[in-house]
Amino acid sequence: MTRYLLRQITLLFFTLLALSLFTFCLSYWFAGSAVTNSSGIFPDDPSYATIATARGFDGGYFGQYIAYLRHLFAGDWGRSLLDGAPVFEQLIVRFGASLEIMLLALLVAWFPGVAFGVLAALKPGRSVDNTILGMSISGYSIPVFWFAQLAILLVAVQWGLTPIAGQINPLFDIPAVTGSILIDIALAQPANPQAAYYSAFMHMILPVTVLAIMPMMLLIRLTRNSMLDVLNKNYIVSSYAKGMSTRRVLWSHALPNAMQQVIRQLSNLISLLIANTFILEVIFSWPGIGNWLVRSIYERDYPVIQGGLLIIGSLILVTHVLLNLFHAWRYPQVRKDLYAAP
Repeated sequence: MTRYLLRQITLLFFTLLALSLFTFCLSYWFAGSAVTNSSGIFPDDPSYATIATARGFDGGYFGQYIAYLRHLFAGDWGRSLLDGAPVFEQLIVRFGASLEIMLLALLVAWFPGVAFGVLAALKPGRSVDNTILGMSISGYSIPVFWFAQLAILLVAVQWGLTPIAGQINPLFDIPAVTGSILIDIALAQPANPQAAYYSAFMHMILPVTVLAIMPMMLLIRLTRNSMLDVLNKNYIVSSYAKGMSTRRVLWSHALPNAMQQVIRQLSNLISLLIANTFILEVIFSWPGIGNWLVRSIYERDYPVIQGGLLIIGSLILVTHVLLNLFHAWRYPQVRKDLYAAP
């Protein structure tokens, strides 16, 4: 496991290094001054020359890149061209808001997705299997932005069951400290926390549900195919021959082994979840990284674009590596196959 861990960390290091080099080059590829694009300080600012020297722009490209990395690790990611706010501080808050609905949507998608996938695999070719498979294909084929607008029109506008957009009713005046509205409510300690949590929960229903649909449909198909493959293995037939109950065979042998193939595809599922999150943040006015990044692209806020791309790319890469490590730890055969061990 140590060898595999070092291999994954090394790959992650060089990939993150390449990502940082790409975001550094964006300062020169964007229109305007590279100092302004990197720091958010305009040429007419009295501190412009000082900032240019501090960030190494009076030296060569290698020195500028080293200075760029030094500022990244120090938390100095520049300032927004629109409001002058520090990019890193905004990133922390908006990252918490995006991470909150992504984790909730993943939880909502995981348990029903696996359960329906197992149920379909136990009844192959029957009406239950055909219904679940048809539902999963249909749900996966519907564009998330269309499904979100349809949900707003029916659930929020016509039926009036949930709010349309935002994290919480503005009357509660909850300051954004972490970005996660549930944590911020606990930190703010409002006069009526039950009402605040209820308002936050109602605001979450639509975006979390819509966001969970596509990963759930994909999990159903992955789990079904994996279970069908495992149920035909010899050790499953032997378990039934020994007199084990169906429940014990499923929980002790079939499902744990079927999850190996599902976990292997989980990084692709999470990448899809991240992309859909950014789309839904714009539709539901959720104050996350996606909504912020789309706005900055329209308004050409270059320091924000740099920071947003860096944090999104890093999130996908780190998630992919962590899932690989968990997969190798949970299933040692992965390491043996990789290094051709007996």
